[in-house]
Amino acid sequence: MPTYADNAHVKASSPRWTPEQGERYETAAVGNSTVKIYRRQRRRARRGQRVIYEIADYSDPQGYRRDGKRRQTRRRLLGFHNLAKARAAAKRLAGQVATGNAAAAQMLPGDAASYGRAVELLRTTGVSLEVAASTFTKCFELLKGDALMDAARFYAQHRVDQVTQRLVKDVVDELVENRTGQGASARYVEDLRNRLDRFAKDNVADISAISTADASRWLDSLKGRNGRALGPRTKKNFRTILYTLFQFAEAHGYVSKGMNPVAGVERTSGKSGAPIEIFTPAEMAELIKAASKELLPALCLGGFAGLRSAEIERLEWKDVDLAAGLIHVAKEKTKTRSRRLVPILPNLAAWLTPYCRRKGRVWNGNQLDLSEARAVAVKKSGVAWKNNGLRHSFISYRLAQIQNAAQVSLEAGNSPAMVFQNYRELVKPEAAMAWFTIAPDRPANVVGLEKAAG
Repeated sequence: MPTYADNAHVKASSPRWTPEQGERYETAAVGNSTVKIYRRQRRRARRGQRVIYEIADYSDPQGYRRDGKRRQTRRRLLGFHNLAKARAAAKRLAGQVATGNAAAAQMLPGDAASYGRAVELLRTTGVSLEVAASTFTKCFELLKGDALMDAARFYAQHRVDQVTQRLVKDVVDELVENRTGQGASARYVEDLRNRLDRFAKDNVADISAISTADASRWLDSLKGRNGRALGPRTKKNFRTILYTLFQFAEAHGYVSKGMNPVAGVERTSGKSGAPIEIFTPAEMAELIKAASKELLPALCLGGFAGLRSAEIERLEWKDVDLAAGLIHVAKEKTKTRSRRLVPILPNLAAWLTPYCRRKGRVWNGNQLDLSEARAVAVKKSGVAWKNNGLRHSFISYRLAQIQNAAQVSLEAGNSPAMVFQNYRELVKPEAAMAWFTIAPDRPANVVGLEKAAG
């Protein structure tokens, strides 16, 4: 039996045709693998016949073509005019098959099961295991690691045929218009606009091109008015609004489904490890002296009633009942969506009395206007501003004054546990007395500004 391995007695360069005994082909064998070479007579186009040598090639994966697509036939015939070339090709093919057989023979049961699962997974794709493995290997080399899924997600996210191209600024405008049309509060819409305009200014690009890394870097780069990094709560608020923007973009086809980049941005707890800061009575007196006529009621409502800035911006003069000694904070104006009644203490009543005939909102400007007016007073007074300092001061001094966390929590609109945990023993009763006797005049039971400042 002629072979073309090391034990072959018919060389590949032999010109003689040496078929198997009684057969119409000869074989080339390597190990246990054989490849048949057929000698055929083929009619020429014009006259006579010619001889060709054909090789039966079974090396392709069963049922697939080389391009990975399914095919009906399982055998290919390779034709040669030269016998030596046919034998060389047969030998090479036999070696390839032999190598594959050797690898298969060394498979453990687990490897064989893995091979079966891999073939089954690929069945619906119409791609052979060999082609899939080759493609993965090339991608692995290009990406310098196993990042194929990340690359595929990135490709899907940036396919121009899957999303509508929109600049960040345009999507911000569309979101603001949408929320305004849905009846969102003016303060929420304003806050949405202010925060997202900063993002749009720093990211002049198509919104689908923004990655998680881009969003993270932008949030980390944000600075407050004092030039320092944002506090945890402020940063959390920025992240929430940024998530809302991309959620809106995803719903409108500007970002691929499931590709909201902010979803992967690290969350912050919103809780600061820094101690709660409050104003002293002397500092409060200086701030009041420096406040404009329009700012003064807002300043006093924060310091002597504990109202949040957002609640002050929404409050109307009709909600301030000086006769009953109560401030009505409607649920739609509170952070917790719970209605509450806040007592008007004597010194606060003295500050608000000159405004009792006013109508409309207590603060006629927006959030930015309030911040700017407050900044002017801070600069003029020389008192360093403390974040949420007015509200923190009210809760601290009020708890020291009445020693009742439950009542203070009702007045301030938060939980007794929070009041007890964060404000207990923060100030002494004497300081509380000084705080709640800061007033514009000097009746017998009220300390004037001059004495408070001293």
